[in-house]
Amino acid sequence: MSGHSKWHNIQAKKGVEDAKRGRAFTKITREIIIAAKAGGGSTDTNTRLRAAVEKAKSAGMPNDNVKKAIMRGTGEMEGISYEETTYEGYGPNGTAFIIQASTDNKNRTTSEIRRILSQHGGAMGENGSVSWGFERKGSLEIDPADKGYDDLFMIAVDSGAEDLKQDEETTTVVSGPEDVYKVRQALEAAGIVVKSASLTMIPKTLVAVAIDDARKIARLEEALDEHDDVSDYFSNYEMSDEIIKLLEQES
Repeated sequence: MSGHSKWHNIQAKKGVEDAKRGRAFTKITREIIIAAKAGGGSTDTNTRLRAAVEKAKSAGMPNDNVKKAIMRGTGEMEGISYEETTYEGYGPNGTAFIIQASTDNKNRTTSEIRRILSQHGGAMGENGSVSWGFERKGSLEIDPADKGYDDLFMIAVDSGAEDLKQDEETTTVVSGPEDVYKVRQALEAAGIVVKSASLTMIPKTLVAVAIDDARKIARLEEALDEHDDVSDYFSNYEMSDEIIKLLEQES
């Protein structure tokens, strides 16, 4: 797992521990609304909606909130309309960032994302400026239970996955973007507990960062996490375990 993924996961877990549920609920609600608007309100036929609903359950969002968000997406209930937008840009030390957002005012969000990048040693880029350096993939975090890497790898491959990545924090199955839910069903049929399933952007190459740039990146990501319109982001930086431990101690 790259340093980005590892640090990102640590920050995400810390966010839950710090009880930042209100902001998380806001972002997940928007994901549900957009997914339902794009593909309908049935989780049986709308795989994107199913992923958003599963994320809501994992975050502890009340079922009533989930139902209302779906109804807003399908038009059965009135509410603010959101659109998706993706930004490409650069962080400290030329690291690449892809930022996904959902907004009711694209001009406002664009201005604010540009400001956040600028304030943290980066800059907004043009469409296509960094996305060429990433591959869209499915990402499934699983519970390894008592199985070793070799056994898990064979189960993952037999389920149609492309790869298995494991460190002391997480075990992640990587699939093609169109295969993520087929792979999930196969993993579960094999007795594997799937904690989450989503689409991600995996960098083709990584940029190693020193501690000073790592601190700047951590502050940049904190600002992105705190922005209600930002639904997700991906980067190509790589942090060593030593730097990650130091950032944990400082945070």
